[in-house]
Amino acid sequence: MKNVAEIDALVKLLDDPDEEVFMHVQEKLLEYGSDAISSLESAWEKSLDTMLHERIENIVHTIQFTNVKQDLNLWYQSGAFDLLQGALIINRYQFPDLDEQAVINQIEDIKREVWVGLQYEMSSIEKIKLVNHVFYNQFGFGGNTKNHHDPQNSYLNQVLESKKGNQISLAIIYSTIAQKLDIPVYGVNLPQHFILGYIDESNPDREQAVLFYINAFNKGAIFGKHDVDQFLRQLNLEPQPGFYAPCSNAEIVRRILRNLISAYENLGAAEKVAELKEMQEILS
Repeated sequence: MKNVAEIDALVKLLDDPDEEVFMHVQEKLLEYGSDAISSLESAWEKSLDTMLHERIENIVHTIQFTNVKQDLNLWYQSGAFDLLQGALIINRYQFPDLDEQAVINQIEDIKREVWVGLQYEMSSIEKIKLVNHVFYNQFGFGGNTKNHHDPQNSYLNQVLESKKGNQISLAIIYSTIAQKLDIPVYGVNLPQHFILGYIDESNPDREQAVLFYINAFNKGAIFGKHDVDQFLRQLNLEPQPGFYAPCSNAEIVRRILRNLISAYENLGAAEKVAELKEMQEILS
């Protein structure tokens, strides 16, 4: 309780006109971190002072952004094993109060619908056709072709709500559902396009292990290695092993960040671009 009293006392000093006093108070509140947020938000609601509002918003954002960076660093340093967790940390950058369990539950609902139709003797293609039917026909997901550069396409909660996303957000949801059902579908970091590969897990050669590819942006269209070759020729790019084989979760999250930086650059949101580049540095 002592902390709450101290925090409340500091918050009362936030509208002090003396810049030196304000800087000291801000520094102390930032040290309290998340513990200070409820007191700050309460003070914001009770006041009509626009300067105080701005000061509180900046402090709260700084605390929340620091938390996101710490969580991203911990995820990366711990091995980046859970792709969904990594994507949700990025989500928290824009939606710090996000109910992440609600996002997980929505993905579980889609998984359950696929599970109901799964049969043991199904071939790999039949399994993917079932996932496609549930994901695109039953739940109505699809690529956002009208507003492809909207940053909202990169945030999973927004994609699950609107049913529209970019190549990478749809691929993350799709592969998460597949992997939860032991269907070996993983992200492939193709230049200018992000695709999925269905893996023969008995093959130790990761590049040769891809049985076929899936385009999550285009209703789960199935295609082969020769189509990837042709796509690279159109881009005048030399084939590289990394264009054909599954990539790491860290690479996928880096790609989300690149997409967001590009989207916010288009919108002229320089502060967001700078912060996302800080997050990029954590994964470099």
